[in-house]
Amino acid sequence: MASSVHHLLFLIINLLIIPTTLLSQSIIQMPPKRHRITDDNLYCDSWRFSIETNDAGTWTSIPSRCVAFVQDYMTGDRYLSDSAAVSNYSLSFARGVQIGGDGKDAWVFDIDETLLSNLPYYEAHGFGSETFDEASFDEWVDLAKAPALPASLKLYKELQQLGFKIFLLTGRSEHQRNATAKNLLYARYNNWERLLLRGPSDQGTTATVYKSEKRSDLINEGYRIHGSSGDQWSDLLGFAVAQRSFKLPNPMYYIA
Repeated sequence: MASSVHHLLFLIINLLIIPTTLLSQSIIQMPPKRHRITDDNLYCDSWRFSIETNDAGTWTSIPSRCVAFVQDYMTGDRYLSDSAAVSNYSLSFARGVQIGGDGKDAWVFDIDETLLSNLPYYEAHGFGSETFDEASFDEWVDLAKAPALPASLKLYKELQQLGFKIFLLTGRSEHQRNATAKNLLYARYNNWERLLLRGPSDQGTTATVYKSEKRSDLINEGYRIHGSSGDQWSDLLGFAVAQRSFKLPNPMYYIA
């Protein structure tokens, strides 16, 4: 009898201990608490993650402690690697699309920091840390010298070979059409289906609404928008969205 009691007590004790042990194993073990993040690189990497995933929502400027981080990111291998990863996923999706053969399978690209890189301009203007000067940026646009983002150029060419119709949807204004087209050709982009810019009636409209309306117009024309590429969430969200949207990195500025 005593042996049975001891055996029962042993089982009860183990049943009480096991859940506690399993609980401690099922929760991620965090490093010792710090009162604040003192490592700027760690802080800024988390900040960049938050803006790229849109968890930060609307933001207006780079934190002062992250200016050097953004500079290193934009001029280093990480930016090119991240951009290439997005383009590779885009191409993988595109290869799985059944092209209809009626000329109505479309892909929409933003231009700035998507097809063309304005990094030479932003290198001279604090990598986005300075207040945006529309006049000086317009002068840069008129030069038509922005280089192509290598991964985006590769994706653009591959999509054309697959049979997609390419639409370029930019927040640039209609008066910049000639300079924009010249720059695209300079950067080796060609044979796009249509270049869509802001007209007089589009001025004052948020990027999200403006681009949604233009995509809606394409859908009403019978186009099937399979993919959309942009560096801003406002390039991709809203209504009349693509079947798949692909967000390229850009920690320099935010457009609503």
